[in-house]
This record gives sequence, C-alpha cells and structure tokens, in this order.
Amino acid sequence: MPRTAPFFASFLYVFFIAFSGCSQSMPAAPQYKFATTPSWQDEFDYSGKPDPAKWSYNLGDHGWGNKELEDYTDKTENARVENGQLVIEALKKKSGKADYSSARLVSKGKGDFLYGKFEIKARLPKGRGTWPAIWMLASENNYGNKGWPDNGEIDIMEHVGFDQNRVHGNIHTKAFNHSIGTNKGNNVMIENASGAFHIYACEWTPDYISILADGKEYFRFTKENAYQWQEWPFDKPFHLILNIAVGGGWGGQKGVDDSIFPQKMEVDYVRVYPLVQKK
Repeated sequence: MPRTAPFFASFLYVFFIAFSGCSQSMPAAPQYKFATTPSWQDEFDYSGKPDPAKWSYNLGDHGWGNKELEDYTDKTENARVENGQLVIEALKKKSGKADYSSARLVSKGKGDFLYGKFEIKARLPKGRGTWPAIWMLASENNYGNKGWPDNGEIDIMEHVGFDQNRVHGNIHTKAFNHSIGTNKGNNVMIENASGAFHIYACEWTPDYISILADGKEYFRFTKENAYQWQEWPFDKPFHLILNIAVGGGWGGQKGVDDSIFPQKMEVDYVRVYPLVQKK
C-alpha cells in the first residue's frame, strides 16, 4: 500500500506526456481573416444608371419561382444612383403583365466571388407586401440538377414588410431548404430598419458562413461533411443580387397594401473584402 501514491503519480506523468504528444500532433483548426481593403466595391459616388461595369439586370414578370407580383425592369425609375446612393424603387405601376414594377441588380460576370467578407450598407423599404433582399447565388451550375437549390443560395439580408424591423439570414442547399422544411437560418430585430442605414454582412470561408447585422453575428452555418455538395455547395464562385420583390409566397403572405407605394431600398455602398487564410 505505501507504493500506491508514487505509482499513481508515475501513471499520471506518463499519461500527461502521452496526451501532450498526441495534442501537439493534432492539426490546428484554420483561422481566417479578411483584407482591410476591398477588392470589389461600389460607393455610388456618381449619378444615373448603376455602373454597367459592375451591375446587370434580371428582367421579367414571370413570378421568379415565388409567385412575385412585380415586373423587373432596367428603367431608371426602378434603379438609379442619386445623392451618393443606389436607389431600387418598387412602384404600383402596370409593367409587362404585372401590376407593379421594380428592379433586380446582379453582379454576375462582373463581380463573381469565392469566399470573402461582403458588406452592404442599406436602408430598407417598409409596408405590407414588400420583400427586399441582399443575397447571393452561384455564378455557374456545377451540382445536381444544375439549378436551385442544388448550387446554393446565401441570403445576407431578407425582410418582409408585414414583420417590420426583423431581418433574416439564411442559406439554401439541396439538403437544407425551406421547400422541404430543413432551412438553415436565423433572424434578428433591427431598430428602425426602414428609417436608418444599417450594415448587413456575410463572412464566407471554406469552413463556415456567418451572417451579421451591424457587426454582430446572428447566424452561422458550418460545413460538416467536406465531400457532400448536397450540404455544402459553397466552394464555387457566387455573385451578388439586390432587389425588391412585391408580394410572393413569403412577402405576400398577408397581402399587399397598395397605399404604401412607391417604396425604396437605398444602398450607400457595397464592399467585398477578400479572404486571407491564416494558419
């Protein structure tokens, strides 16, 4: 019995050395940071149509898969730069086959990104029936059925006017999307979302996607299965989209109040900071 204490101490010492050696051999988890200077940006320090070197338009009145009620146009009454801001404006005005007009700007082919930090300073529209969004889609179809949701979607900010001041961040993939009830996302209340400018951001790395509002993270989606594109198709370039939808499956859940129009989403800047990996 007198040998018990020394024996136990020796055992602990051997265990500590073995465990320390094992710990030191384990690779450290990667840490990420982002450059302090944007690699792509639009400060909207000009007037007229959005810069054609950076933005194109999605056009049409076919509902966009969401039963939306607007016709997206490239007219300056729906999208323009004035007073140092991009203005996307939804109007109660007959356009095409639709009773409303709006705009949907895309950076595809002019700003395609693989990873990075995306910051958009914006003031949102308000009123029942509005559905503004700041989001991203894959620039090419590489996976599955070559469309949505197989190739992924990143929602940096979505807002529905019937739920004022609540903004949403989401991701959509083949495995995780609202159409099958497996959507991954979260929401947060933003004080005066339609009366003041706020910064909506996304940090996208090879291991996670983080969604932030005014510098505070409120949703993070982490890659769990490295080789399953059904869960993580976020290893290919994506592009930015800025739009206001009217009505639709979500935005129109409580109808559309025609008395609110016109409604604007104003964007002070869009900045993309490239990823710098630090190990």
